Amino acid sequence: LRKDGAFYLFTLRLIPAVPFFVINLVMGLTKFSTLKFFFVSQVGMLAGTLVYVNAGTQLSQITSLKGILSPSLLGSFVLLGIFPLVAKKLVDSIKARRIYKAWKKPSNFDYNILVIGAGAAGLVTAYIAAAVKAKVGLIEKDKMGGDCLNTGCVPSKALIQSCKVLSYAKRAREYGLQSAKVEFDFSEVMQRVQNVIKSIEPHDSVERYTSLGVDCIPGNGKILSPWEIDVDGKKLTSKNIVIASGAAPLVPEFKGLDQIQYLTTDTIWELRQQPKKLLILGGGPIGCELSQCFARLGTEVTVLEIAERPLVREDDEVGQMVVARLESEGVTFKTGHRAKEFKTDGENKFIICEYKGRDVEVEFDQVLFALGRQARIDGYGAEDLGLDITSRKTFEVNEFMQTKYPNIYVAGDVTGPYQFTHVASHQAWYCAVNALFSPFKKFKVDYRVVPWVTYTDPEIARVGLNEKDAKDNDIPYEVTTYGVDDLDRAIADQEAHGVVKVLTVPGKDKILGATIVSCHAGELITEFVSAMKGGHGLKTILGTIHAYPTWSEANKYAAGAWQRSHKPEKIISYLEKVHRWRRL
Repeated sequence: LRKDGAFYLFTLRLIPAVPFFVINLVMGLTKFSTLKFFFVSQVGMLAGTLVYVNAGTQLSQITSLKGILSPSLLGSFVLLGIFPLVAKKLVDSIKARRIYKAWKKPSNFDYNILVIGAGAAGLVTAYIAAAVKAKVGLIEKDKMGGDCLNTGCVPSKALIQSCKVLSYAKRAREYGLQSAKVEFDFSEVMQRVQNVIKSIEPHDSVERYTSLGVDCIPGNGKILSPWEIDVDGKKLTSKNIVIASGAAPLVPEFKGLDQIQYLTTDTIWELRQQPKKLLILGGGPIGCELSQCFARLGTEVTVLEIAERPLVREDDEVGQMVVARLESEGVTFKTGHRAKEFKTDGENKFIICEYKGRDVEVEFDQVLFALGRQARIDGYGAEDLGLDITSRKTFEVNEFMQTKYPNIYVAGDVTGPYQFTHVASHQAWYCAVNALFSPFKKFKVDYRVVPWVTYTDPEIARVGLNEKDAKDNDIPYEVTTYGVDDLDRAIADQEAHGVVKVLTVPGKDKILGATIVSCHAGELITEFVSAMKGGHGLKTILGTIHAYPTWSEANKYAAGAWQRSHKPEKIISYLEKVHRWRRL
């Protein structure tokens, strides 16, 4: 208020929804100058007063029903209706002028959009902009495809699949086979991961995006102003800038860490010699996925987790299903352990942890940090603009994906709130469309239906609320479950374990959220995503024909379980009497 009190007072006076007496009382509690308060209030109230007085004057002049349709009266009501919108546009314009006043705006621009970062968010932004024939530049200092292609989604799924094939061989007797032996070379398994990346690389390549009309610009981009970016000495101007710089693995500072070579989720793919003892810090989705992979390859894996259980964002029984499977395959979980420092003794390496008030040591050959990812918010000039940062150390944006500079947008891991490739792509659409068509039309980003999957075996997939979320937010709900052990296809595939768990509004079939633990859960969740997005309930899923025998029938059977628990007992009792009477 000391800095911008006049501006806030002026804008509040323009907003009809804010009662003037509330403004007066609140401002009276501040040290705001009385004289300044008077003059700013008069200016702020003038526009609204003119509109309302004009409408009242026109109403007072009505002498017959015919007068209701007079152009002057209709015009007054139109003006009354659009006044809040006009006031908002005026306020936005004033705010923009204040923000941009320190910068010199170019008279013309080289691009409609310049994008920093060619990961999922940057690629989709560029793709959409080029599709509507905007001139777009895509700046990338490293590899096209970003983390998802090179160090994240693609390599991890490639490794998961190789290890799954190996696990089937170990389970040969479950499938009626006497034995099956698979010999493998660890370096060849890791090389296959790189081969998969190379097979997908053309989808995200410079050649492809150039053919789509995107200017792919290699080099280090540095933001000079809200409209200018320097790329290795060459200044480029753009009407809009989209920051899609992604995130990097989080590696906290520990005593003794500088004495060892550690792995992150970015560097683990460079391994060619299999570790005998792998220590993984972090029992979240990534830590659990990779722990299962290396355990299946024969590595002795220990997962260190500071919380009381791994997969803390999942419901207790859901997380336990997966943890039990991982433990049965040789993964050791040490929960409630807080890492303190690393130490070496010759060639032996140890981590010292605090557990229940005492120090314990865990030996390892290699250590992997899987503690999440931190947004790349600096190193390319964004810090010089003074962009607002959230408590999560990500860029703060509004519902249109805009920063405090209306022409600077942010998408992907660098803003959150979800660090998923599909969310980054989702946000990118809003960035591209809003940047190109604002101020004529803008769209608010929609996070109502966001699925996510943990690619362990079995997988965990969910959308919307789980029980933990509902309880934390005091949202009333009903739970319906269906055990996958009863599903014909699961039994035939020797994968009869897991559950479909659906939360609904009490007494109704409206879906609040769904969690699936099973083989192919990531594919199965899509039906619930579509139902929630389209506003359909469990009755629609129940009434949909599902092919037999398929995994997707689990969703229908879950809907059937809900229907059985909500059957109209009185009507059924009456029908029983009717049918008895008809047999007479």
